[in-house]
Amino acid sequence: MTLKHWLKSSCAVLTAVGLLQPPMVRAQEAPGDVTMQPKSSDFVQQYATDMNRQPSLTTAEKIALLRQKVKYVFVLFQENRSFDFYFGTFPGAHGLFTQSASDTPGFVQALVDTDGSLTTISPFLIPQTVNTASGGTVPIYPADTASVDHSHTGVVNKQHFVNSVSQNDRFALDEEGLTIAADGTIVSRTTGAPPSAPPTLMKKQMGELVMAHVDCDTAPYLWQYADRFALFDNFHMTVTGPSTPNALALIAGQSGLTQWALHPEQASTNTASPVIASSGGQPVLGDPGPFPGSNLDQSPVKPPWNPDDENPNTPALNQTYASLPLSFMGRDIEATVSTDPNPVLDLLDIQHDIQRIAADGNPPTNWGWFQEGYDAEPTDSPAEPLHSSYVLHHNGPQYFGYIADNAPVASTHLHGLADFFTAVQNQQLGDEGGVFYVRGGYDNNDGLLPVDPNPAVQAAFPGSDDHPGYSDVQISEQLLADTINAIAQSPYWSESAIIITYDETDGMYDHVPVTSRVNDPAGLPLEPSSRIPTLVISPYGKSHAVISQSSEHSSVIKFIDNLFNLTPLARLPDEKRGFALGQSELGQRYVGPADADTPGVGDMLAAFDNARLTGDAPPLPASFAEIAPNSPPSLPHYPGGGCYTLNIIPTDYVNGKLLDPAPADFNPRPSLTPGIPSAGDWTP
Repeated sequence: MTLKHWLKSSCAVLTAVGLLQPPMVRAQEAPGDVTMQPKSSDFVQQYATDMNRQPSLTTAEKIALLRQKVKYVFVLFQENRSFDFYFGTFPGAHGLFTQSASDTPGFVQALVDTDGSLTTISPFLIPQTVNTASGGTVPIYPADTASVDHSHTGVVNKQHFVNSVSQNDRFALDEEGLTIAADGTIVSRTTGAPPSAPPTLMKKQMGELVMAHVDCDTAPYLWQYADRFALFDNFHMTVTGPSTPNALALIAGQSGLTQWALHPEQASTNTASPVIASSGGQPVLGDPGPFPGSNLDQSPVKPPWNPDDENPNTPALNQTYASLPLSFMGRDIEATVSTDPNPVLDLLDIQHDIQRIAADGNPPTNWGWFQEGYDAEPTDSPAEPLHSSYVLHHNGPQYFGYIADNAPVASTHLHGLADFFTAVQNQQLGDEGGVFYVRGGYDNNDGLLPVDPNPAVQAAFPGSDDHPGYSDVQISEQLLADTINAIAQSPYWSESAIIITYDETDGMYDHVPVTSRVNDPAGLPLEPSSRIPTLVISPYGKSHAVISQSSEHSSVIKFIDNLFNLTPLARLPDEKRGFALGQSELGQRYVGPADADTPGVGDMLAAFDNARLTGDAPPLPASFAEIAPNSPPSLPHYPGGGCYTLNIIPTDYVNGKLLDPAPADFNPRPSLTPGIPSAGDWTP
C-alpha cells in the first residue's frame, strides 16, 4: 500500500493528525543536541531511549564505558546523497518543513523555463507514479535518479556564499549551466554573459531534480534504521566537492590541506606546473585516480586499477600527511613503515608523526577497508575484466603511498567486498576489535536489478554504493541490510558500533546553511559543507533519537580516536607544523585535520545511551537491527509501502494531503529516459 492510499483511510488520517506535530522531548544531558522522535509504532517505542532516565556521565566516564563495551567499529560508507534528499521529511529531524518556507534558505529558487521565461522551483517529493492527461498512471521509479553537478566549483556556486555563509539558493540554476551575476542578472556559468538560448527540456528537468527528495516509500530500510536508532541531522560532509576529497576526509580529516601548507608549490592553483595541471594539486578538489597503482607509480607491487574509472596517466599527487591507518600502526609503526619501497616519497612529511605514534606506545589497531571490486567478487562476469565494479576514486587509503604501495600493509588491510562477509562469518576480524570500512561499487553482489523493467535502466543502475547515475536506492539499501544483518548475526554485535555515513551530497539541495572555516587556494569555500545522512546503530546506542550536534567526517575520526586512545591527527607534530604554516603563510587558522581543536566538530558520543552503557537499561537486541534476515534479497523493499509498513507519516503530509507535489514535467532520469513522464508517451 502506498502512503497516498494509506492516508486516504479515515483512521489513518486521524492518526496523522495526532502524530504530525507532537511535543519534542529534549535531552537533559545535552540540551538541544538530542531530540526524541515522535512515536511511530508500539514495537519501536518499547525500545526508545528514555531521556528522563539517563545517568549523568562526564565525557571521560562515557569514553571509559565505551572502551569497555565497544571493540568493533563498522563504518558503512555510502555515496552522494544530501540529508534533505533522504530525511528532509523525517519526523523529528530538522527538515524541509521544520520552519516556514521564508525561513528555509533556498526553499524558493530561480529556474529558467524552456521558453526563456523565469520561473521558480521548491523542494518536492519524487512520486512513485504520475498521472497522464488521459487519466493513466505511469510509474517513474524514484529509486533510480540521474547524478547532478557535484564538482567543487559547481557546489560552491550552488551554495552561494555571502560573508562565508551559504545561502543555498542557486542549486537549480547551476544545473541549467547558469548563475546570478553581481548585478542580479542570470548569466552563463562558463562565459559570464547572458545565455544565448533558453535551457533545453533536459536541462530544466535537471534543475528540478536537484531540488527533489524521497521518503520512506523509496528508502524504507534507511528510514527503518533511522526510526530504530540514532539519526544525525547536523552531520556535514567535510569538503565542498565530489567523492575523492571526502573519501580522504573520512580517514584523514582533510583532503590535503597539510600537504598544501608544507608544500605551497603543490597548490591547486599552480597550474603553470605541468604536474599540478595534470594531478589537480593540493588539496584534492576533484576525482583523480590515486598515485599508487597508476602508470606513474614505480613500486614493485602496485594496488589494482580500474582503467574505466580513472586515467592511469593523470593521477593525483601521492598523499603524504597523516591518516587513521597511520595511527592504527601504533607502537609497531617503525617496523611497519620499514617495508615501504618509496620512503622518500611516502614518509618525508610524517617523520615526526611516526616518532610520536611510536612513543605513544599504543598497540596496533586492527583495521580493514572492504570495497567492491578491489579483488575478485563472487558475481563477477567472465565477460568483464577484473576490477570492473571497482570505483577506484572512492578508495581513500589507496591515495596514500605509505598504505597502498607498502605491499604487506595493503595485502593485510585492503580487501574486496565479499571478503568482509567471509571474515565476519568465520570470525576473522580479531579478538582485539578494530575499525572496518565497507563500500559498494558499480555492481552488487546480490545479483539484483532495479525494479524498472526498462533494460537501459537495469543496465545503468545495478550499483550498490548509492551513487546516483549508476546505483539503485534499494539495491544500495540491501547492501546496508546485508552488512548489518551479518554483524547482528555474529558475536561482533554485542561489542559493536555501526556508523552509516555518506561521502558527499552529489550536489543535491540541502537547506541548512554552512559557515566556511577554510578556503581553497583560489579563495573558494572548502570546509565544511552541506549535510549528509549519518546514523549510528549499536546495542549501546540511543533508539528512536535525533542527534543535532554539529558533526562532520572528522567526527568519525574523533570517535575512533577516543575509543582506541589515539593521539588526534590534528595534534600530531607534522600536522601541527602544517597548522602553523597555514596561519603564518596562508592566513588561515584551520589548515589541517579537524578531529581536535576545531570548534563545531562533535565527537558522536551523544548517539550512545548512558543507561545502556552503565547497565541501567539492557542493550538493544541484535534482532532489532536486522531486516528480513532469513529472506533472500528481493525488490522492491516492503511492496505494501514503506511508510505504511513503518507507520511513519512524513512531514510533507498534512491531513492526508501532500504539501510538495512534483512539477508537471519532472523526469528523474532526463538523459537516460528522456521526455515528460506525464505526457503519456514516455518510456520509464
